[in-house]
Amino acid sequence: MKKEKATIHDIAKKLNITASTVSRALKNHPRISDETKKAVQKVASKLNYQPNHIAAALRNGKSNILGVIVPWADRSFFSSIIRGIEEIANDSNYNVMICQTYEDPKKEMSNVEALLNARVDGVLVSPGKNTLNFDHFYKIKERGIPLVLFDRSNDELEVSHVVIDDFLGAYKATEHLIQQGCKRIAHFTNTRKISIYKERLRGYREALINNGLPYEETLVVESDLQLEDGRNSMLQLLKLKEMPDAVFSASAYGILGALQILKEHGIKIPEEVALVGFANEPFTSFTEPSLS
Repeated sequence: MKKEKATIHDIAKKLNITASTVSRALKNHPRISDETKKAVQKVASKLNYQPNHIAAALRNGKSNILGVIVPWADRSFFSSIIRGIEEIANDSNYNVMICQTYEDPKKEMSNVEALLNARVDGVLVSPGKNTLNFDHFYKIKERGIPLVLFDRSNDELEVSHVVIDDFLGAYKATEHLIQQGCKRIAHFTNTRKISIYKERLRGYREALINNGLPYEETLVVESDLQLEDGRNSMLQLLKLKEMPDAVFSASAYGILGALQILKEHGIKIPEEVALVGFANEPFTSFTEPSLS
C-alpha cells in the first residue's frame, strides 16, 4: 500500500509540541531553541518528511521556482542556455524546472499547464518551430506571471525577449559567400512564423540584392531544418537545371545534411558548392571539411 507522506503535524505529535513550532524550527526561526530545532530535524529525517512546496507557494504566493521550456535539452545551444539560467537562478535561491517540447505544439501546451500548476514564479521559453497558436503563452501573461522569450521570439506576445541579431548574422554569412566568388546562393529556412528564420531570410535576401545578385524563390527551401531535412533540401537543389554554387542554412543541422549529400554525389566542397551554417554547433568543426 502507498505510504502516507509525513506532515509537520506528525512531527509535532512525536515531540508533543505544536505544528507552528515545528514549522518555525524547520525554517530556522531565531526564537526557537537550538535543542528544539535539532529534535525537529531528527524526527523529520526519521519520518522522511518532505516539505510541500506547492502548498507553501499557495500560502505565500511565491514558489522560488522558474520554468524553462526548450525544444531540445540535448542540443549544445539550449543546454548552454539552461546552464546559464540555472547559475543565475541558483545564486538568487531559485530552482529551475526544465521542460522539452520536441518542437511539438501540443507538448508545449502541456508543459505550460504543468508549470502553471507548479505555481512557478516566472517562465522562460524558446517557442517551437511548429507553434502557430500562442494562446497558452497568453495564459501565462493573464496569470500575471513574468514571461521571457529567448532565441525564438514573437512580437505578437509583447513580452521581453533575449535574441541575437539574426538579420546581421545572416547578412554577413551571405556576404561572406559572395566575397568568395559565389553567385548562385541557396538558402535553407524554416516556417516564417518564427522571427529568427524570418530575420535570417531577410538578411540573406538583402545581402544578395545589395551586392547585385538576384533573389530567386527556387533557391529558398523550407523544412524543419533537421539533418534529414538538410539532405532532402540538397537533393531538391541538385534537381534544378542550374545547380547553386553555395548554400547558406539557417541551422547547422541542415547544412550538415547538405554536406553529406554533396559528398555522396562526389561534389567538391567548397570548390563546387560552398557551405555556411548558422549557430556554430560544436560538431561543425569535426566534419571534413569543417563547416563555416
